[in-house]
Amino acid sequence: MTMFTSPKIMGILNVTPDSFSDGGHFFSRAAALTHARQLVADGADLIDIGGESTRPGALSVSIQEELDRVIPVVEQLHAELPIFISVDTHKPQVMQAAIAAGAQMINDVTALRSTGSLALITAAKEVYICLMHMQNEPRTMQEHPTYDNVVREVSDFLRAKIQTCLVAGIASSRIIIDPGFGFGKTLPHNLQLMNQLQELTTLGYPVLVGVSRKSMLGKILNKPPLERLSGGLALAALALYKGAKIIRTHDVAPTVEVLKVMQAVLTESWCED
Repeated sequence: MTMFTSPKIMGILNVTPDSFSDGGHFFSRAAALTHARQLVADGADLIDIGGESTRPGALSVSIQEELDRVIPVVEQLHAELPIFISVDTHKPQVMQAAIAAGAQMINDVTALRSTGSLALITAAKEVYICLMHMQNEPRTMQEHPTYDNVVREVSDFLRAKIQTCLVAGIASSRIIIDPGFGFGKTLPHNLQLMNQLQELTTLGYPVLVGVSRKSMLGKILNKPPLERLSGGLALAALALYKGAKIIRTHDVAPTVEVLKVMQAVLTESWCED
């Protein structure tokens, strides 16, 4: 049985020098671990650790560099905290090392397109996989992305990737999908995807939504990344209302409060602390 039958909050931990919002803030191991502890204290259900920026125009880093950034943090968190650990990577070598170090999910922006990654995840029987839609690659994804119907095309892509996983032997209970807000999409594409997010939930898999501090909010609000909290919370509430099961965010504490209020209203009940 999947753990994502009810909504969860995923805290973002970027151990990179160049991520769009918090690049360099948690690049040192000590800073990364301190921030991870704070995410847990703020109420995160999962922590998503990334060692390579996937912002528009980002350049790739070597396998060894990504391993050096990510694996010690995974090992320490796994040893220290009772938290569900996800690793944001598309490299099979990093996936393998992360799983060995204690990661329970691989969050792959390329949806297992790298050679060897499908077989690796198939063999990792207890590990969840998040399949994300992206047009092109991070370096080029925002160079004139085009769709005839973005919701249909993203849905068709994810349906095909799900089928590939099932044929390979990956249990359906291990699969999560992500429409990839901001990954090869203009603002109108992102707005249409959010407005029709319920269409993706009909595929029958938990939907992960990551819009925290993203440029779509900057374009709507005309504010820099660190001033986009209110907009991010509005989108988180909308996503939860439309059926999202995982909200990926830099701002865990206020997003946890959004989730608590949404659940109280939608279930017409609440639990007192």
